[in-house]
Amino acid sequence: MPSTSRFGRRLLGIAVPLTAGALMLLAAGPAGAAAPRSSGPAPTAITHPNADFAGAGIQRKAAAAGLTPESSSSVTTAAVSGLPGLDVSGWQGTVDWASVRSAGATFAYVKATEGTTYTSSSFSGQYDGAYNAGLVRGAYHFAIPNNSTGAAQADYFVAHGGGWSADGKTLPPALDIEYNPYGATCYGLSQSAMVAWIKSFSDEVHAKTGRYPAIYTTTDWWTTCTGNTSGFGATNPLWVARYASGVGTLPAGWSAQSIWQYADSGTFPGDQNTFNGSAADLTAFAKGTGGTPPPPPPSADWPTVKQGQSGEAVRAVQYLLNAHGSSLTVDGAFGPATNSAVRTYQSAHSLTVDGIVGPNTWSSLIITVRNGSSGSAVSAVQRELNAHGSSLTVDGAFGPATDSAVRSFQSAHSLTVDGIVGPNTWKALVGS
Repeated sequence: MPSTSRFGRRLLGIAVPLTAGALMLLAAGPAGAAAPRSSGPAPTAITHPNADFAGAGIQRKAAAAGLTPESSSSVTTAAVSGLPGLDVSGWQGTVDWASVRSAGATFAYVKATEGTTYTSSSFSGQYDGAYNAGLVRGAYHFAIPNNSTGAAQADYFVAHGGGWSADGKTLPPALDIEYNPYGATCYGLSQSAMVAWIKSFSDEVHAKTGRYPAIYTTTDWWTTCTGNTSGFGATNPLWVARYASGVGTLPAGWSAQSIWQYADSGTFPGDQNTFNGSAADLTAFAKGTGGTPPPPPPSADWPTVKQGQSGEAVRAVQYLLNAHGSSLTVDGAFGPATNSAVRTYQSAHSLTVDGIVGPNTWSSLIITVRNGSSGSAVSAVQRELNAHGSSLTVDGAFGPATDSAVRSFQSAHSLTVDGIVGPNTWKALVGS
């Protein structure tokens, strides 16, 4: 490989998009481009497809922040576990796949398409070359969501290399959805519109191939542009990008990644990746019989709390009863006073009066709280968050620290990440 890092070479090739003015010009497209649609963002003119690859947005974002190549990539292979792999695009051109296989690579993703007009001229040679060298390989599509519908881009992708077969040698088709290389980070789409676009692409790929596509993204982009939706974790494998010594916090809905892109240069041409599993797991992943994705954590349920018990769930009940007008000592011990307060509350709210806090009583007791709320219900939330690993001051004031802790908890438990403690978040807090 040349001595100049791929990061540096990529940035030299895409210097124009790093300025705000240039981004605006690129987003508008060259003279003669189609006029903006009457609704939604203007379509993008695809002017540098060879510089649009899995991770290109990370490089641009790093450059815009003034980071050097060395500070944004270069994780040593020794620090990364799992099966080694790579991803390539037209940027790499001809690849010596025999050497790649000899160096230990087990799988590869190859860029096939972008938007609905570009197919990589290197795709066939790279895709077939990887297969002939004995790698498990798959194709990926670089999304341009403001150009056409998700379904239209899925159709183009599948028709130009994005197919799948259960031969144990073909990875699921993949959607590269990341920072816009031509303008606004989220392509001018709202979070709800972006989620709908991804779902349209995903559903169409599934309809055409029988597999839901893997999703390549970063947690930062996913949070910014989809609101950290958890709606794809149950169906789509996660291919996450993070150039650091650990994979970090994953997007909501996924409890583990299938593939981690951890550096933009290293042993292999292109980006460096690792598969989260064994060789047998990789074969099962390719066949669609396992490993895609790991199952989400089991759903929490309301705990049953009654006299004689003690612990954090009892403490939460006491805080909530006080929020409804009781004056209990919050000590986590379910004694006669707490029993009496529960029965009084149940009677006043037309619940079965048995002194037992089960699903119906919990559902009635809980109070939805959010940033700016205060009182005993907030104290209950803070105590529960601390029981799950936070280090909050239990002061009954829902400020930025509590909001951040709630969001982290929601992300870790595959909940909607909105910072609001409603029924589902309450149930996960007290029931897990």
